[in-house]
Amino acid sequence: MSLNIGREVMLMEKNFMTVEEVAEELKVSKSYAYKVVWELNAEMRETISGRVNTSFFRKKLCYGEEG
Repeated sequence: MSLNIGREVMLMEKNFMTVEEVAEELKVSKSYAYKVVWELNAEMRETISGRVNTSFFRKKLCYGEEG
C-alpha cells in the first residue's frame, strides 16, 4: 500500500479535517484553506475552529456536487 492511499484511508475515517489537511488535499496555501474551511462551516452552520467536516468537504469540493 502506498503512503498516499494510507493517508486517504486515515482522512476518510476522521470526522473533521484540519486546515493543514485541507490545504494539502486541495494543494493550496494554508491561508486559502482557512477561507475554504470558513465558507464550508458557514454553509453547514457548524463551526469548529480550524476544522471542517470531512464528509461535507469531500461532497462539496472533491466529488463536485452541483448546486
